[in-house]
Amino acid sequence: MIKIKFLDGSIKEFNKGVSSLEIAESISKSLAKKCILSKVNDILVDLNSPINEDASLELITSDVKGLEPVLNHSCAHMLAQAIKELYPHALFGVGPAIEEGFYYDIDLGDIKLTEEDLPKIEKKMKALAEGNHEVSRRVVSKQEALEIFKDNKYKLELINELPEGEVISIYSQGAFVDLCRGPHVASTKWLKNFKLLSISGAYWRGDAKREQLQRIYGTCFMDDASLKEYLQILEERKKREKD
Repeated sequence: MIKIKFLDGSIKEFNKGVSSLEIAESISKSLAKKCILSKVNDILVDLNSPINEDASLELITSDVKGLEPVLNHSCAHMLAQAIKELYPHALFGVGPAIEEGFYYDIDLGDIKLTEEDLPKIEKKMKALAEGNHEVSRRVVSKQEALEIFKDNKYKLELINELPEGEVISIYSQGAFVDLCRGPHVASTKWLKNFKLLSISGAYWRGDAKREQLQRIYGTCFMDDASLKEYLQILEERKKREKD
């Protein structure tokens, strides 16, 4: 058994390997439905990550401010999931959260996307968000990672550069699997308020001598009002640039 200390100072015992989500469910089913992440010993982690030793726990619900970096990183994965379903041959580079959103670098071979393609991709992403796909994390060995991503030269390059002993984690949602440190939201249901913004070219790892990928930019918020407010800010910026 392990001891979990809550924010109010109370301590409860749970089986070793219990997840934050399971702890939330033991307290209240309604609480668990509102949880999006957790902090274990002040470190932000996935709800499904196992806790193997005594720890302090903070359950983070959807009304907590400042979750945009995790939302955007998770939405980048949902973008890649949508692209993979629309274009099964797609290969993926990196897809991080950035200051005001996210992007993902994608190799689609001879297919060149334009901004006219974004509504189709958004439609697929909305279906994935409505589908409430569980996002799960798994730690794998370097050899396992190389096997999982054997058909993606970009991921293989990143994996081969990892030092021995480095913790390697992969995230799955539906049939889509990605290499990532995380953390991520527990389900795509939290990713409904997003917008794809633009497409540009991007050299792999910023090297003009390497492959040129297609970079799709987007942004994601917890609620629709915040998304609309941000999109209005973008429109005002464009107007100022024209003046």
